[in-house]
Amino acid sequence: MKKTGLARKRVTRRAIERDLNAELLKSIADVKAGRWARKTEFTRRADGGWRRRIVLSDGTVEKDEIIPAADWAQAARAGTGLSQAQFAKLIGVSLRTLQEWEQGRKRPSGPAAALLRIVARDPAVVGALSR
Repeated sequence: MKKTGLARKRVTRRAIERDLNAELLKSIADVKAGRWARKTEFTRRADGGWRRRIVLSDGTVEKDEIIPAADWAQAARAGTGLSQAQFAKLIGVSLRTLQEWEQGRKRPSGPAAALLRIVARDPAVVGALSR
């Protein structure tokens, strides 16, 4: 679908009205000052699963969900607190593969499943993987 001339002008005008450099500098200053817009908190549950809460800076809970222990890929990554990209790199799989596992479209193979179970049970093991 092609954009009309009017739509292009709106996008261009909006881009001109924004000062991306100033926005980036403010974001960097916020990070250095410890200010955040939203953060993800993980809490281990007695059944081996994890509770994931995404909280906005004003205290509003954006998402509150339980990750069951049976979802090894999600439970393992939740325990480490790493992003998908960081965790995938650490365990030696592609980001897409990890996403497929977490979304339930594919299942990890034997060795990968074993590694995920180990990390899910003891997230501190990840420190040994990163050396």
